[in-house]
Amino acid sequence: MTPEQAVRHLRRANALARASMEAGHHPFAALLVAPDAETVLMEQRNVDTVNHAEAVLAREAARLHAPALLWDCTLVTTVEPCAMCAGTQYWAHIGHLVYGLSEKRLLELTGNHSENPTLDLPCRAVFDAGQKAIQVVGPVPEVEDEIASLHRYFWRRFPPLR
Repeated sequence: MTPEQAVRHLRRANALARASMEAGHHPFAALLVAPDAETVLMEQRNVDTVNHAEAVLAREAARLHAPALLWDCTLVTTVEPCAMCAGTQYWAHIGHLVYGLSEKRLLELTGNHSENPTLDLPCRAVFDAGQKAIQVVGPVPEVEDEIASLHRYFWRRFPPLR
């Protein structure tokens, strides 16, 4: 995937994240991009605090597609996958990842929000603990501020649930 393709797909994912936010969900979204780096095979918005966009997408992709195909696909996501989502991508056999905003930057934006208790465990550390060489690109500076703006708005507007 070229840098230009990555930016285009990240902007599409961010538009989905905005739709997720407008529907009352957390502003996260992910795409599964085919080996041609152009065709979007799947789109997924965030569902809830347990069913993150990346994990839901990876599980469904594994159900629908052969591992050989998935290994050459790219999961494109607005924010760096948490440990759960990175692990799900690993087990789904999706060989490439592109993310726009780092988990550390998300933590700076959300603080100690009870609905987003961010884990300080980079996805690269999760992948490095495995036996598969998942290729990771991110964060992507060209879209970081666009993605961050949704999170600044969302996490300040909706106070934590206690």
